[in-house]
Order: sequence, then structure tokens, then C-alpha cells
Amino acid sequence: MRDALLKPVRRFPWATNVTLYGCLFAGGDFVHQLFSRKEQVDWYHTRNVAVVAFSFHGNFNFFWMRFLERRFPGNALRMVLRKLLLDQTLAAPLAISAFYTGVSFMEGRDEILKDWKEKFLNTYKTGLTYWPFMQSGDGTMTAALDWIRGVERKPEQRISGKKRVE
Repeated sequence: MRDALLKPVRRFPWATNVTLYGCLFAGGDFVHQLFSRKEQVDWYHTRNVAVVAFSFHGNFNFFWMRFLERRFPGNALRMVLRKLLLDQTLAAPLAISAFYTGVSFMEGRDEILKDWKEKFLNTYKTGLTYWPFMQSGDGTMTAALDWIRGVERKPEQRISGKKRVE
């Protein structure tokens, strides 16, 4: 049963990644609204969060992690630290900025940078204490599932389950 579920994930890693990001972002927004004890869920906002995640975050993170793994292959401490440093100094600020400005744009706000100015630094600092410990492999769903199962993937399997083309 598990293999039947994992087959499409391995066969279509990009589509899986984009779908996963969209669903996680939308689900996260929904849960946030529930914990905020709002009288009514703002589905318009949840939709905007999902659109930004589907259109930017899923794609960006898939190709960014793929680039990092190809450029700095392996999981030796030196390589992991390089990938982590680049991810947190280059990709994280870009992704956070795209999120706040993208949602503001989708909601038609006059001042698109308002949320970014108010929330960027706190979000970035929070991310620095959380994401470095959560990242694994090449950033794909397949890598995460393999990590959970304790499967060590060979270097040629780290990108989309196929041999890398250099």
C-alpha cells in the first residue's frame, strides 16, 4: 500500500512538491485563523496564501533545493553547512519577502510592503531558529519520506529519483 502511494511522489516530484506547499500553506493559514479565535474563517485570505504558495514557494523551493544539492552534493558536515548558510542568507529572505508582498498584492492592498515591513524581521528570526533543524536531503517530498523511513539514498538518486545530469 505504501509503495502504491509513494510511486506517484517519486514519478512526479515537482508536481508533488508544488501541491504539498500549496496545501501546507493553506492548511497553516486555516489553523492560524482557528487559533486566533476569529469568528469566521477568511477563506479569501486562505485562498491568497495558497495561490502564493502554489505559484511561487513550491516552484522556488523545489528548484532551489535541487540547485543546492547539485552544487554541493552529499551530507558531509561541510556540505550541509554550506547549503544551510546559502539557504538561510539568500533563499529565506527572498521567500519571506515573496510571501508577504504576494499576499498583499493578491488582496489588492494599497501599501503592498506594509506587512513585509512589520513582519519580515520577526519571521526571519523565527525561521533561523526552526528551519535549519527541519531541512533534509534535496528538499523534495521523496527525500523527506526516505529520511523518515531511514533509507539512505545514493548521490545519483538525490535528484528526482533519477540520475543527475551535470
